[in-house]
Parts: sequence; C-alpha cells; structure tokens
Amino acid sequence: MSRIGNKPITVPDGVEVVIDGQKITVKGPKGTLEKEIHKNMKVTLDNNVIKVERPNDDKENRSLHGLTRTLISNMIQGVKEEYTRKLEVNGVGYRAQKQGKKIILTLGYSHPVEIEETEGITFDVPSQNEIIVRGIDKEKVGQTAAIIRTKRPPEVYGGKGIKYAEEHIRRKEGKAGKK
Repeated sequence: MSRIGNKPITVPDGVEVVIDGQKITVKGPKGTLEKEIHKNMKVTLDNNVIKVERPNDDKENRSLHGLTRTLISNMIQGVKEEYTRKLEVNGVGYRAQKQGKKIILTLGYSHPVEIEETEGITFDVPSQNEIIVRGIDKEKVGQTAAIIRTKRPPEVYGGKGIKYAEEHIRRKEGKAGKK
C-alpha cells in the first residue's frame, strides 16, 4: 500500500490542470508544464482533487504509483511558486558574476567558465559568492545546479569550490607531520 501514492492532491486557486489521456498540463501564474505519465497509471481530476490509481500490485506499478503522484504535485507547486536552489562559491579568487543571460565563474582555471541560462531557468547572483538557480521545473533546477557544482566541486582539505548552501562539507585533517 503506497502511502504517498494514495494521498490526494488538492489543486490550489489560480492553477489549472488538464488531463488528456496520458498527458497532464498544469498552468499557473509562473508558467505552464506538461508531462507524459506512464500508461499503467490512471489519473483522475474531480472537484479540484487529483487522485492517482494503479491497476494492480505488481512491483513496477507500486513504484510508479508514488512517483507519478509526486511528479504531479511538484508540477503544481512549481507553477504556483518557483523552485530555487542556492549555491555558494568558496575560495580565494573564486567568484561568480552575471553577464546578460549567462554566469561567468572564475574558479582558479586558466580560463573563466561560462554557463548559459536554458529555457525555463534563470540565474541570480546577489553577491560574487552566491548563485541562485530559479525555475518552475524542479528537475531542471536541480540538474542545472548540479552542473554548476561539477565545474569545481568542494574539496575536503581546504573547503574550496562550489557547494549547495545547505550542504555541509566534512573537512579532513591535512598531513600530521613527523615527530
């Protein structure tokens, strides 16, 4: 019995959900999202309440039940209020700056690293050590933040690199030296 899959989703005011066969379209104040759902899942909309049902208790259907419900819930939350992911740039001489529709990262390489905004994603750089990734699609926001982080992941000895704001880096002790 899926506890998450059985939870009904309440559609808030200002958000419009259209179910057309296996395609779900969610429109809200921040934009529009579309998603194809798996053919085994049955999604119904009744009085601004969405229910996701599965045909039987096969392993695949059980795993898709909660996933489908969560994806629809994330779409509704995304068009209602944007998703954000905050990154911190740590290190001497490491910085970020926004130039038009791209961010330029100085990360200790011989060249600056440039990352373009993709469709549905925007960058904010409030200070030279902070990057905020915004968008209505939770998956795209997380993936874009992960791509930025891979340009210089945090290292455990000095703590230099790009990390998520809520991430804690476990620091290692350096060489102990001879006695």
